[in-house]
Amino acid sequence: MAELPKLSVRLSGATHPRDCVALAKIAEANGYHAVWFPENAFGRGALPAASACAAATTTIGIGIGVFNPYNRHPTLMAMEIAALDELAQGRVRLGIGSGIAASTERMGLSAARPLAAVRDAITILRAMLKGEEVDYAGELFSARKVKLDWPAPRPDMPLLMAARGEQALALAGKLADGLIISNMCPAEFTQAAVLTMREAARQAQRAVPAEVVQYVPCAVRLDRAEAHALAKREIGEMLASFWSLGARVPSAKAALLRAQAISERDVAAAVARTRAGERASGVLDDRFVEAFAIAGTAEDALAQARRYREAGTSELVLTFAGARAEPDMQYLANAARLRG
Repeated sequence: MAELPKLSVRLSGATHPRDCVALAKIAEANGYHAVWFPENAFGRGALPAASACAAATTTIGIGIGVFNPYNRHPTLMAMEIAALDELAQGRVRLGIGSGIAASTERMGLSAARPLAAVRDAITILRAMLKGEEVDYAGELFSARKVKLDWPAPRPDMPLLMAARGEQALALAGKLADGLIISNMCPAEFTQAAVLTMREAARQAQRAVPAEVVQYVPCAVRLDRAEAHALAKREIGEMLASFWSLGARVPSAKAALLRAQAISERDVAAAVARTRAGERASGVLDDRFVEAFAIAGTAEDALAQARRYREAGTSELVLTFAGARAEPDMQYLANAARLRG
């Protein structure tokens, strides 16, 4: 039987920071590897909840996925993430990505040249965490004789990169310590993405990044039908927004359509019906659940998680669907412990 990836929990900006603390404690008590905090434009910032969870826990990893250099300069990233890692006593990982261009532009900022932006951010940030004085003139972001005023606790903190397009995946292989893969990316996409990243690393004559962190919605219940209904609701809420993104970002559409069992016509029809007011549970069939979620009984979910591991995912970050995340987290963790 294939090995399981590490299982972690995503705590979104929709969750109050105090509730994040409670969930992080439950995740730690049940053996989850990390809690991850996305930071989407105009939602709750990631740092308050991440800091509170770092202070309230002792062993679980703390992940930020992702910071966007357009609205947070790389020198500020270094200041904040080093301080968070100090609070967490060395448990932090950081993901960097260029974000959603439409949101960045609503701030009055240009989202041009996203690969150059991420390259500059990782270069400046990594040097600052090492305690170096950085004198770097980047294509988009620069640092002129900048150095942290105190020693960062971990000069080798893992810096991961969110990527989806071929060029971005290649840059992750050449520069980052790992890859972050978004929601709504099926395992078929993961397999191809990991191969692209690994080949780029080999061509750059550097160690292949070991970490592949993937976000995916999760619905686990003793009643498989109940779990699938929850998963369809979560997928339905994301499908239209990712389809709209794909109209502007070809790599987002290509990733969405890598699921072998679902055609472009299937996705377009499902989006049209949900936008017209139909419920996702009646529109989406089990092919969508299989492609874009971890759902069913705990045994179903672990089998699906192993499929992602076979595709190259080292860590699966689960967004637990529904209003009862705590018992679902415990149910899945108990099954993972029993079955190894």
